[in-house]
Amino acid sequence: MPDHRTTTHDAEHDPRNDDILIYVDGALKPRAEATVSVYDSGFLLGDGMWEGLRLHEGRWVFFDDHMDRLVSACKAVSLDIGMDRAGILAALNETAKANDMTDHVHARLMVTRGVKVKPFQHPSLSRSGPTIVIIMEHSTPAPETRRGVTLATVPQVRGLPMSQDPKYNSHSKLNCVIACLQAEEAGADEGLMLDPHGFVNTTNACNFFIVRKGEVWTSTGDYCMNGITRQKVIDLCRANEIPVFERNFSLPDVHAAQEAFLTGTFAGLTPVAALDGKPFPETDGPVTQRLRGLYEELVAAG
Repeated sequence: MPDHRTTTHDAEHDPRNDDILIYVDGALKPRAEATVSVYDSGFLLGDGMWEGLRLHEGRWVFFDDHMDRLVSACKAVSLDIGMDRAGILAALNETAKANDMTDHVHARLMVTRGVKVKPFQHPSLSRSGPTIVIIMEHSTPAPETRRGVTLATVPQVRGLPMSQDPKYNSHSKLNCVIACLQAEEAGADEGLMLDPHGFVNTTNACNFFIVRKGEVWTSTGDYCMNGITRQKVIDLCRANEIPVFERNFSLPDVHAAQEAFLTGTFAGLTPVAALDGKPFPETDGPVTQRLRGLYEELVAAG
């Protein structure tokens, strides 16, 4: 087995997670007993959508934003969630209460098209309604991620919307898994993925930003996950007179940057130490630190 590499989802070990209860279609089951059918659409085909949510001091951070993304994605692929937002919130709160969780918690909410009557592709074979699973863990980002993750530019690209739209937070993540494997083979923690035109886009797991001469740059957003933390950082830049640009840029622009960071629900802002073996002048530099502080204030304000 390869040595464990740092990832943006590394968390401090918490033994309480060994005995968590997991929500499976309305029932709370011990971790070892929380299973779904091998005929489930998510297992057979990756046919489902998911959201990662953060529980902070008893509140689900940016809950409405996450529900907007989930509902619109499910609607686009004709996947009936089977419950409204109030029902989803109740299920999240039920699971959190059962696990005695109030803070430093990450939840993965998964919705698939449900169990099929035959192990084939057609959606009409899923006839029993959706499968809904919530995995909730005590989760605090590992301190070593603050020292910066390393990236490698990978050949796997983020595709065009007419193939599989990258804005879908779908269970079909093989494209990103391949990028992650390519980064690991290059000796890096995560893969920096380009768009179909060769412009810098995102990593296999998070949205990507650079800082050049005090300006914050990120991709146009056309070929990346419509990240909620990404959008909050863009909004914070605009509200605090930090120049920010959603634009096309290429690898030479990245190598000329002073700082780089990633955004995601779990870790917030994670600094990048190097790309393709070339260190950035500053890891967790002043702009990254300022934006992290502003973001944490936004989370705390609810």
